[in-house]
This record gives sequence, C-alpha cells and structure tokens, in this order.
Amino acid sequence: MNVKRPILTDSGGFQVFSLSAMRKITEEGVAFRNHLNGDALFLTPEKSIQIQNDLGADIIMSFDECPAYPATHEYMKNSVERTLRWAQRGKDAHSNPNQALFGIVQGGEFADLREYSARKTVEMDFDGYSIGGTSVGESKPVMYKMIKDTIPFLPEDKPRYLMGVGTVDAILEGISQGIDMFDCVLPTRIARHGTAMTTLGRINIRNQQYDRDFTPLDPGCDCIACKNYSRAYLRHLIKNKEGLGMRLLSIHNLRFLIRLTQLAQEAIENGTFKTFKDDMDEKFGFNKGNTKGY
Repeated sequence: MNVKRPILTDSGGFQVFSLSAMRKITEEGVAFRNHLNGDALFLTPEKSIQIQNDLGADIIMSFDECPAYPATHEYMKNSVERTLRWAQRGKDAHSNPNQALFGIVQGGEFADLREYSARKTVEMDFDGYSIGGTSVGESKPVMYKMIKDTIPFLPEDKPRYLMGVGTVDAILEGISQGIDMFDCVLPTRIARHGTAMTTLGRINIRNQQYDRDFTPLDPGCDCIACKNYSRAYLRHLIKNKEGLGMRLLSIHNLRFLIRLTQLAQEAIENGTFKTFKDDMDEKFGFNKGNTKGY
C-alpha cells in the first residue's frame, strides 16, 4: 500500500455479519462461503489474529460476533459470552508485539449487557477498546444510547473506538461522549455517487448548477482536489464515471472528516466544544431534520 501512516485492520466479524445468509456460527468459529466462487471458508479467532499479525497493521481487532439488530436479550447475552471467549482466544494467539490489539464490546441495545461486556473485556487488558454492534440498522438515538451505556466502563487512558460510524453528527456526538476513534466507508461510498462534505454543507456535484462553476469544491479546504480542480471539472469527471473524480472526492471527504476532528480537538482544548458542535449542527441542518448526518 505504501501508506506511511498508522493502519488499522478489522477482524472479519462485521464482514461475516454482512454475509448473514451464507454463514454458520459455532463455538469454534464461523463457516461461510466465498461470495465470488462459492468456496467453503472457516474463520476462527486464532486465524483472524494470525492473518492480521501477518498483515502487520499497527492496530488490529479481536474477532467478534456482530449480531443483527434487533436481537432478543437472550440471543445477545449468549453472543456476548461467545465474543468474550473469542476475545481471550485471540489475545492468547496474538504474537506480533509491534501491534496494538483492541477488544470489542458488544451487547446490542441492552444496558446491562453493554456494561457486562465492557467490564469483562477490560479485565483482559487490551491495548484499546472498540464499541461494536453500531450502524447495523438501529436509529441514531439507539446508537447514542449504546455509546452512553458503554463509555463509563472503559478506561480513559486507552483509546476508545466507535466502529462503523462516519457521519458528521455521529462523530460529534461520539466525541462529546468520550470517543477517540472512528471508522466508516461513508466518505468514499458517497464520493462514488458525487457527494461531498464541505464547510458549506453537503454538495452533490452532479447537480446542473455546477456545470460552469469554476470555484473550488470547498474554499476552506486544503486537500489536493480543492487546491487544484474546480467544481465544474469534478462534475465532468463524476458524470462521465471517471475514476479520478471518485478518487478526488474521496480524498476530499476524508480530509474534511480529519479536519473536523482536528477542529473538535482544538475546541475541546479551548473549552468551546459545545459551541463548535452547535455551529456544525446548524450548518448541516441536524437541528432542522437532516437525518443523513452529513
């Protein structure tokens, strides 16, 4: 990849969840089929860690079960117990001292299970802690409650990572509750369809109004797309399905979110985070019914 920055890999738990029609979960691991050729595959906690050890990522994840939403309390309890057993197996198998291994907290929408999962995972003493089972179909209020039910039981001196979350509103809400890290496919997914996150709000570059607009995508951005290309040219690329257009919008959206977290950090240090969050809520219309979150 030739990326001279920290790299994080997932364990495969969420990817197995996305193949729900093709999987079978047992105590030993998960059986599923290759979605390209149908080959039978089997992934265990040990195998997941081995693959990530071999890849050499800086931060790696425990192998967990990511249950669908909604799930019953009984199912979720059994799932949490299995994830805890898998976490210990993965930790025992971890053999690359240059990598940080994170444990994953599950528990669905149930506060008692979130607390139990968090406490037991922390007892294993991981390098950081992930809040899993979010962005799997639940509403934003339910997701925010999942965070609230988990955060108090995670140590403040280790990274706390909210998995699969990348909208502006959810990032800011997560930060307000004590989240340190996020990941999501959103900035690249929406870029492929011509949508950009900007300091002026959401822009769909495919719209006709940008056909002769030779201004930067976002005047306040320092990314290579904004410094070198116009809205009109980006629209041309996206309308003609040119890979460069998708790549430039992806770079911009990623830079926007990184800059958002940098500004949030500055606001926290200055004691003005609430004002900063309120301003972003107003700019993106989160307080006026914008449910997309970007």
